[in-house]
Amino acid sequence: MKWVNFGGGHHITREGYDVEKLIQLIKDFRAKYNGINVYLEPGEAVGWQTGPLVASVLDIVHNGIDIAILDISAEAHMPDTLAMPYRAAIRGAGDMGEKPYMYRLGGPTCLAGDIMGDYSFDAQLQIGDKLIFEDMIHYTIVKNTTFNGVKLPDLAVLHKDGRYEVTSQFGYDEYKRRN
Repeated sequence: MKWVNFGGGHHITREGYDVEKLIQLIKDFRAKYNGINVYLEPGEAVGWQTGPLVASVLDIVHNGIDIAILDISAEAHMPDTLAMPYRAAIRGAGDMGEKPYMYRLGGPTCLAGDIMGDYSFDAQLQIGDKLIFEDMIHYTIVKNTTFNGVKLPDLAVLHKDGRYEVTSQFGYDEYKRRN
């Protein structure tokens, strides 16, 4: 073997990550296996704590629990919530029962499992409310789909001076190109 991939998910840019321990682990591994090359995928470390995904509440229905239908999709925009034990953080939201108003958050697709999870809020959600899913760029951009015709989110930059600049928008042509 000439090389080994230690994969991604190493949060080497996160405060408190033990970079020195990782370096020593790689050095020890290379020494044990005759100088084999070790690769790390930068992935999540590059986008750690960047890129919130802003969603709008499209509708609220009740089926045993209040369900807020959003204009984003777990399947299309955050597949890590379906494939891994990952719960996206939402600015100002809490776990179920932590705050007085509880909702299951769902997407607009026909997929029965298009669910982001159950959350609680300080106030009742209203149609048009914005929910900010934190730290989503690493999967929202890399592993997104246009499943069921769901639009990809716009890419934008919020400048330090407060200017909001949309840098990319995706419409039907992107859906057609991918399908």
